[in-house]
Amino acid sequence: MSTATVESTLDEIERVLDDIRPAVRSDGGDIQLVSFDPESGRVAVRLVGACYDCPMSTATLRAGIEQHLCHALPAVHSVEAVA
Repeated sequence: MSTATVESTLDEIERVLDDIRPAVRSDGGDIQLVSFDPESGRVAVRLVGACYDCPMSTATLRAGIEQHLCHALPAVHSVEAVA
């Protein structure tokens, strides 16, 4: 994947995260994009605020963030939360 394609994918990831953020922010949290690995299709995000230690953060990550990103962007295969 070329550098331009990776940057375009990063922009698209941010766009999808922007669609999700209002719901996350309404619960006092937020999502930060940390990285995207084009070879594996892995997106790393940091859950902050109330999401950092919320018991529902795994469900938010899988059912919300990962599902939306994988559906919207074929290059994304998985999403992982990092500290």
